[in-house]
Amino acid sequence: MATEATPSLPRRYHIWTIGCQMNKADSDRLESALLQLGLTPTPTPVEADVIVLNSCVVRQSAEDKVVGMLTSLKPLKGKAPERIVALMGCMVGPKTDGLKARFPYVDAFMRPQEYRPLLQLLGERLGMDAEGCLSTLAPPHPGVAAYVPIVHGCDKFCTFCIIPYRRGREVSRPIADIVREAGLLVARGVREVTLLGQNVDSYGHDLPGAPDLADLLEAVHQVEGLGRIRFLTSHPNDMSQRIIDAVAELPKVCEHFSLPFQAGDDQVLQVMRRGYTRDDYRRLVERIRHDVPGVSMSTDIIVGFPGESEAAFQRTLDLVREMEFDKAHVAAYSTRPGTIASRRMEDDVPYEEKKRRQGAVESLQEGILARINARLQGEATEVLVEEREKGKWKGRNRNDKLVFFEDGWDLLGQTVRVRVEKTSPWAFQGTAMVS
Repeated sequence: MATEATPSLPRRYHIWTIGCQMNKADSDRLESALLQLGLTPTPTPVEADVIVLNSCVVRQSAEDKVVGMLTSLKPLKGKAPERIVALMGCMVGPKTDGLKARFPYVDAFMRPQEYRPLLQLLGERLGMDAEGCLSTLAPPHPGVAAYVPIVHGCDKFCTFCIIPYRRGREVSRPIADIVREAGLLVARGVREVTLLGQNVDSYGHDLPGAPDLADLLEAVHQVEGLGRIRFLTSHPNDMSQRIIDAVAELPKVCEHFSLPFQAGDDQVLQVMRRGYTRDDYRRLVERIRHDVPGVSMSTDIIVGFPGESEAAFQRTLDLVREMEFDKAHVAAYSTRPGTIASRRMEDDVPYEEKKRRQGAVESLQEGILARINARLQGEATEVLVEEREKGKWKGRNRNDKLVFFEDGWDLLGQTVRVRVEKTSPWAFQGTAMVS
């Protein structure tokens, strides 16, 4: 007698991630949950029973890639209706009716850090209490360096940014939880952690006793076996002297600040609702460089914001030239539906002009980087070895500079002094020094 076929249990998963370090950390934590439920990873969606897309909508180009990837999954779902397709990340807001109508073949929609819809669905398929089976979301097989989210969401509401609407208001994790996770990661081979937040400097204001990032850095610094600590991304308004002092005084904390200024013109900054002037930013950078010897600085810049004149753009170029950043991420402004800018401002800078301005900043920054990095020619730098790539060891120094070198020994996870023999705007080539 014939019986109805039972859908096969989900056994393999594939996670596709685009966007910032927070998205990477979210994917790592979801992967930890899936592994604990007994699923195994597969490198392609075709082979997966569970497909998760972790989305980014900060730029139109990123959203377009997500939509393209989602569209490509429709025929896979059609061939195997029992396959689970999930969308997570910043594309998913509080209301999902529009997404459900647009992508009816998606089984679960998850806002950032909200894994429950998928875990509940998997629990039903597997016949278990999925969430009750999870001990920790720390990555089970991390690399030498790992991300640790410490504060979710953002309270700033810059006019160009969709993040507060998608990730919600700021919520800090207790210090004890973060220290516990850092210790677990060290036990799994991690030697460097990067503490993550959309605005990492605002950490702790919502916790009992209002500890700050400096308090957290001191606590994580005590984790035995941990070699380095980094943090990002900062906001100029919340960069306190206590944080600067912690970087200067704690040996494990790397001398590097990621401090976006976004625009070099005061009127543009005001319209962006950044809350500081170019002179405020300049004084802050000067103070950091004075108090933290050997510090490196990275920044984020938006060009072509509504109302940005050529004169305003030139002031951004002037600030880039003056500050001499070690890294600058430059983006051409794109309207994000739902933001204050999309509701109240006209996107009046032509696309071609935006790209010209972006190219001008990138060209200027490339020359600055070439000069900065050339100063290390022949010098020794301390490198934490993270992986092997194209026959060479690859790692970063304390200033977050990429370094490649050749050596026959197994140096993964070790700190090595490397003599810099060749520099470029993007990386160093060198030779390991014999101790």
